[in-house]
Amino acid sequence: MKIVFTGGGTGGHFYPLIAVAQKVNQTIDKEHIIGAKLFYISDDPYDKEILIENGLHFEKIKTGKMRTYFSFKNFSDGLKVFFGVINAIFKLFSIYPDVVFGKGGYASFPTIFAARILRIPVIIHESDSVPGRVNKWAGHFAKKVAVSFPEAAAYFPKKVVAWTGQPIMAEIEHKATREEALEYFKMEPKVPVILILGGSQGAELINNTVLDALPRLTKNYQIIHQTGIKNFRVVSGQAEVALTVDKYKPRYRPVAYLNSLQMKMAAGAATVIVSRAGSTLFEIAGWGVPSILVPFTNSNADHSRKNAFNYARAGACSVVEEMNMTANILSSEIERITENKTDYEKMSQNAKAFSKSGAAEKIAQELVDMALSHEK
Repeated sequence: MKIVFTGGGTGGHFYPLIAVAQKVNQTIDKEHIIGAKLFYISDDPYDKEILIENGLHFEKIKTGKMRTYFSFKNFSDGLKVFFGVINAIFKLFSIYPDVVFGKGGYASFPTIFAARILRIPVIIHESDSVPGRVNKWAGHFAKKVAVSFPEAAAYFPKKVVAWTGQPIMAEIEHKATREEALEYFKMEPKVPVILILGGSQGAELINNTVLDALPRLTKNYQIIHQTGIKNFRVVSGQAEVALTVDKYKPRYRPVAYLNSLQMKMAAGAATVIVSRAGSTLFEIAGWGVPSILVPFTNSNADHSRKNAFNYARAGACSVVEEMNMTANILSSEIERITENKTDYEKMSQNAKAFSKSGAAEKIAQELVDMALSHEK
């Protein structure tokens, strides 16, 4: 049995793939499947260590990104896509997997295209409330389509689409207890905690706004701030200056990147989470933590904004758009959410109700079943 995973470019594509791969490996062990091999095909391994830990063999295929706006790069990238497809056909033919699982993104296109030419079954998953271009195209011939938002189901044939929710890695699916988390970070037990998530690369707008709000926030809150690896030195340096004579300075904890254990602990400590509106919102929902989402203004097909407002309609979060993102507005929203206990509990309950557990297991089982049937 051979299964190929493809998708890429961001953690939002990569980590859900890993979540499914984890469950595939568990199913292989449980059902005593012999000779199973898993492959990950993309233009970049993204996280080599996690691939190795989960038994995924990386195969590189270079490709290009076709933009929705005019750019001279579209001409050179068009050639990259063409040669990427040719490479993918030869690579898939040599592997000849029983099924291909696509997570979307430009990096998945060559492999999905090659799978269609070679008549290899395809299953895809869509994380956004409105599908990306690759998944929207692949949905016309995919054997099964899984979606995170029920709204996305309308873009795919009814007979193949299923609302599964978002695959989440086992290590962060459940948060730590508050007691464990506060002990881990050595934080004050009676002071609320704000967790700032700008993504693994950080988010400059969120970082800058938090820095401006620090003197006001640290009076009443403790802050765990994932700045992004590239931004850590600058952000932590500016925070040092902003809080030089502030007696509450120890309440601010900048972190370059939260690994799985740290994320689990940070989620357990968090009273409110400030984040972008990518696939992280499903992790936040599963944790049952009220949040403030700041969607990207210029995301592809306005995905980020639509995701945020779909989640807000469930009553689980507040949305602050980039044009309104100031230190005063962010601080006021945090205070509004934390100071009204009734509304806070409702947001927490609505977040939990929005989350849909078991997505990784369902998709993994479907992949294994399809792969085994294709073998025959």
